Amino acid sequence: MPSDDRPGPLRLLVFGASLRAESANARLASLVARLIADTGATVDHATMRDFAMPMYDGDVEVAEGLPPGALALRERLERCDAFVISSPEYNGSVPGVLKNAIDWVSRVRPQPFKTKHAMLVSASPSLVGGNRGLWTLRVPLEHLGTRVYPDMFSLANCYSAFAEDGTLLDSGLHERLAETVTGFLGLVEADVRYVCLERRWYEFLGDRTEAAVTQRAEE
Repeated sequence: MPSDDRPGPLRLLVFGASLRAESANARLASLVARLIADTGATVDHATMRDFAMPMYDGDVEVAEGLPPGALALRERLERCDAFVISSPEYNGSVPGVLKNAIDWVSRVRPQPFKTKHAMLVSASPSLVGGNRGLWTLRVPLEHLGTRVYPDMFSLANCYSAFAEDGTLLDSGLHERLAETVTGFLGLVEADVRYVCLERRWYEFLGDRTEAAVTQRAEE
Protein backbone atom coordinates (compact mmCIF):
# COMPACT_ATOMS: atom_id res chain seq x y z
CA MET A 1 0.00 0.00 0.00
CA PRO A 2 1.43 3.42 -0.91
CA SER A 3 1.62 6.05 1.79
CA ASP A 4 -0.68 9.08 1.63
CA ASP A 5 2.24 11.17 2.83
CA ARG A 6 3.92 11.36 -0.57
CA PRO A 7 7.42 12.76 -0.83
CA GLY A 8 8.15 15.74 -3.06
CA PRO A 9 8.89 15.61 -6.80
CA LEU A 10 11.39 13.10 -8.09
CA ARG A 11 14.92 14.50 -8.24
CA LEU A 12 17.14 13.58 -11.17
CA LEU A 13 20.71 14.49 -12.06
CA VAL A 14 21.22 14.77 -15.83
CA PHE A 15 24.56 15.45 -17.50
CA GLY A 16 26.40 15.00 -20.73
CA ALA A 17 29.71 13.17 -20.47
CA SER A 18 31.58 15.25 -23.05
CA LEU A 19 33.74 18.23 -22.13
CA ARG A 20 32.93 20.02 -25.38
CA ALA A 21 30.23 22.61 -24.72
CA GLU A 22 28.50 22.21 -28.09
CA SER A 23 28.69 18.42 -28.19
CA ALA A 24 25.74 16.41 -29.43
CA ASN A 25 25.60 14.66 -26.09
CA ALA A 26 25.25 17.98 -24.31
CA ARG A 27 22.27 18.71 -26.58
CA LEU A 28 20.79 15.28 -25.94
CA ALA A 29 21.24 15.73 -22.18
CA SER A 30 19.42 19.08 -22.43
CA LEU A 31 16.55 17.44 -24.30
CA VAL A 32 16.25 14.64 -21.74
CA ALA A 33 16.35 17.20 -18.93
CA ARG A 34 13.48 19.08 -20.61
CA LEU A 35 11.42 15.90 -21.03
CA ILE A 36 11.94 15.03 -17.37
CA ALA A 37 11.09 18.54 -16.19
CA ASP A 38 7.86 18.43 -18.23
CA THR A 39 6.67 15.60 -15.96
CA GLY A 40 7.01 17.79 -12.87
CA ALA A 41 10.23 16.22 -11.64
CA THR A 42 13.10 18.34 -10.35
CA VAL A 43 16.13 18.30 -12.66
CA ASP A 44 19.71 19.05 -11.67
CA HIS A 45 21.21 19.70 -15.12
CA ALA A 46 25.01 19.48 -14.96
CA THR A 47 27.92 19.32 -17.37
CA MET A 48 31.07 17.28 -17.18
CA ARG A 49 33.02 20.47 -16.52
CA ASP A 50 31.17 20.78 -13.20
CA PHE A 51 33.13 17.73 -12.07
CA ALA A 52 36.67 18.51 -13.21
CA MET A 53 39.26 16.28 -11.54
CA PRO A 54 42.75 14.93 -12.22
CA MET A 55 43.43 11.40 -13.36
CA TYR A 56 42.97 8.94 -10.53
CA ASP A 57 46.17 8.43 -8.54
CA GLY A 58 46.15 6.38 -5.37
CA ASP A 59 49.08 8.34 -3.96
CA VAL A 60 47.21 11.61 -4.49
CA GLU A 61 44.16 10.15 -2.78
CA VAL A 62 46.20 9.17 0.28
CA ALA A 63 48.02 12.51 0.46
CA GLU A 64 45.19 14.90 -0.43
CA GLY A 65 41.91 12.99 -0.34
CA LEU A 66 39.30 13.21 -3.06
CA PRO A 67 39.46 16.23 -5.41
CA PRO A 68 36.68 18.86 -5.28
CA GLY A 69 35.17 17.67 -8.57
CA ALA A 70 34.70 14.14 -7.25
CA LEU A 71 33.18 15.44 -4.02
CA ALA A 72 30.82 17.65 -6.04
CA LEU A 73 29.64 14.67 -8.09
CA ARG A 74 29.22 12.63 -4.92
CA GLU A 75 27.11 15.36 -3.34
CA ARG A 76 24.85 15.76 -6.35
CA LEU A 77 24.40 12.01 -6.69
CA GLU A 78 23.38 11.80 -3.05
CA ARG A 79 20.76 14.53 -3.54
CA CYS A 80 19.07 12.76 -6.46
CA ASP A 81 16.72 9.79 -6.71
CA ALA A 82 18.21 8.75 -10.06
CA PHE A 83 20.56 10.02 -12.75
CA VAL A 84 20.86 10.15 -16.52
CA ILE A 85 24.13 10.19 -18.44
CA SER A 86 24.37 11.16 -22.10
CA SER A 87 27.71 9.67 -23.10
CA PRO A 88 29.67 9.81 -26.35
CA GLU A 89 31.44 6.74 -27.66
CA TYR A 90 35.20 6.96 -27.86
CA ASN A 91 36.79 4.21 -29.94
CA GLY A 92 33.95 1.83 -29.17
CA SER A 93 34.15 2.45 -25.44
CA VAL A 94 33.45 4.89 -22.60
CA PRO A 95 35.12 8.34 -22.55
CA GLY A 96 38.17 8.43 -20.29
CA VAL A 97 36.98 11.54 -18.46
CA LEU A 98 33.75 9.79 -17.44
CA LYS A 99 35.44 6.55 -16.41
CA ASN A 100 37.94 8.57 -14.38
CA ALA A 101 35.09 10.36 -12.57
CA ILE A 102 33.44 7.04 -11.77
CA ASP A 103 36.74 5.67 -10.45
CA TRP A 104 37.27 8.66 -8.15
CA VAL A 105 33.72 8.65 -6.80
CA SER A 106 33.87 4.88 -6.27
CA ARG A 107 36.35 5.58 -3.48
CA VAL A 108 33.68 7.34 -1.39
CA ARG A 109 32.06 5.48 1.50
CA PRO A 110 29.17 4.92 1.58
CA GLN A 111 29.14 4.31 -2.15
CA PRO A 112 26.87 6.93 -3.80
CA PHE A 113 26.30 4.93 -6.99
CA LYS A 114 24.91 1.97 -5.05
CA THR A 115 21.13 1.41 -5.43
CA LYS A 116 20.70 4.52 -7.61
CA HIS A 117 18.65 4.09 -10.78
CA ALA A 118 20.37 5.25 -13.97
CA MET A 119 19.34 5.74 -17.57
CA LEU A 120 21.99 5.83 -20.30
CA VAL A 121 21.66 7.65 -23.61
CA SER A 122 24.12 8.56 -26.33
CA ALA A 123 24.46 10.60 -29.50
CA SER A 124 26.97 9.89 -32.24
CA PRO A 125 27.48 10.70 -35.93
CA SER A 126 27.92 6.96 -36.51
CA LEU A 127 25.14 4.63 -37.60
CA VAL A 128 25.13 2.82 -34.23
CA GLY A 129 24.63 6.02 -32.27
CA GLY A 130 27.24 5.32 -29.61
CA ASN A 131 25.47 2.17 -28.44
CA ARG A 132 28.70 0.21 -28.02
CA GLY A 133 29.98 2.82 -25.59
CA LEU A 134 26.82 2.51 -23.49
CA TRP A 135 27.27 -1.23 -23.10
CA THR A 136 30.80 -0.55 -21.88
CA LEU A 137 29.52 2.12 -19.47
CA ARG A 138 27.05 -0.30 -17.90
CA VAL A 139 29.90 -2.48 -16.60
CA PRO A 140 31.46 -0.17 -13.95
CA LEU A 141 28.09 1.30 -12.96
CA GLU A 142 26.45 -2.08 -12.42
CA HIS A 143 29.57 -3.31 -10.64
CA LEU A 144 29.12 -0.45 -8.17
CA GLY A 145 25.49 -1.41 -7.58
CA THR A 146 23.72 1.06 -9.88
CA ARG A 147 20.42 -0.22 -11.27
CA VAL A 148 20.90 0.64 -14.93
CA TYR A 149 17.63 0.85 -16.88
CA PRO A 150 17.55 -1.91 -19.52
CA ASP A 151 16.27 0.28 -22.36
CA MET A 152 19.07 2.56 -23.54
CA PHE A 153 18.61 5.23 -26.21
CA SER A 154 21.18 5.80 -28.98
CA LEU A 155 20.87 8.66 -31.46
CA ALA A 156 22.62 8.00 -34.78
CA ASN A 157 23.60 10.64 -37.36
CA CYS A 158 23.42 13.16 -34.53
CA TYR A 159 24.83 16.15 -36.45
CA SER A 160 21.66 16.32 -38.52
CA ALA A 161 19.22 14.96 -35.91
CA PHE A 162 18.30 18.07 -33.90
CA ALA A 163 15.82 20.79 -34.75
CA GLU A 164 16.57 24.40 -33.83
CA ASP A 165 14.38 24.14 -30.72
CA GLY A 166 16.43 21.19 -29.42
CA THR A 167 13.90 18.47 -30.20
CA LEU A 168 14.58 15.62 -32.61
CA LEU A 169 13.65 16.13 -36.26
CA ASP A 170 12.53 12.51 -36.56
CA SER A 171 9.19 12.46 -34.73
CA GLY A 172 9.38 8.70 -34.32
CA LEU A 173 12.75 8.93 -32.59
CA HIS A 174 11.55 11.80 -30.43
CA GLU A 175 8.51 9.75 -29.37
CA ARG A 176 10.70 6.75 -28.57
CA LEU A 177 13.01 8.90 -26.42
CA ALA A 178 10.01 10.36 -24.59
CA GLU A 179 8.60 6.87 -24.00
CA THR A 180 11.96 5.67 -22.69
CA VAL A 181 12.14 8.59 -20.27
CA THR A 182 8.55 7.97 -19.13
CA GLY A 183 9.22 4.28 -18.52
CA PHE A 184 12.37 5.06 -16.57
CA LEU A 185 10.63 7.64 -14.41
CA GLY A 186 7.84 5.18 -13.69
CA LEU A 187 10.37 2.70 -12.33
CA VAL A 188 12.10 5.36 -10.23
CA GLU A 189 8.78 6.60 -8.88
CA ALA A 190 7.75 3.09 -7.87
CA ASP A 191 11.02 2.70 -5.97
CA VAL A 192 10.67 6.08 -4.24
CA ARG A 193 6.93 6.15 -3.55
CA TYR A 194 6.26 2.54 -2.59
CA VAL A 195 8.85 2.39 0.17
CA CYS A 196 6.78 -0.10 2.15
CA LEU A 197 7.71 -2.82 -0.33
CA GLU A 198 10.34 -5.31 0.73
CA ARG A 199 13.08 -5.81 -1.83
CA ARG A 200 15.85 -8.36 -2.15
CA TRP A 201 18.68 -8.57 -4.63
CA TYR A 202 22.00 -10.37 -4.96
CA GLU A 203 25.05 -8.30 -4.16
CA PHE A 204 28.17 -8.17 -6.28
CA LEU A 205 31.03 -10.37 -5.12
CA GLY A 206 33.15 -7.34 -4.28
CA ASP A 207 30.50 -5.82 -2.03
CA ARG A 208 31.12 -6.08 1.69
CA THR A 209 28.25 -7.92 3.27
CA GLU A 210 27.87 -10.78 5.69
CA ALA A 211 24.96 -12.31 3.81
CA ALA A 212 24.71 -13.87 0.39
CA VAL A 213 21.49 -11.96 -0.13
CA THR A 214 20.88 -8.46 1.17
CA GLN A 215 17.41 -7.68 2.40
CA ARG A 216 16.21 -4.10 2.51
CA ALA A 217 12.88 -3.29 4.13
CA GLU A 218 11.85 0.33 4.60
CA GLU A 219 8.92 1.67 6.57
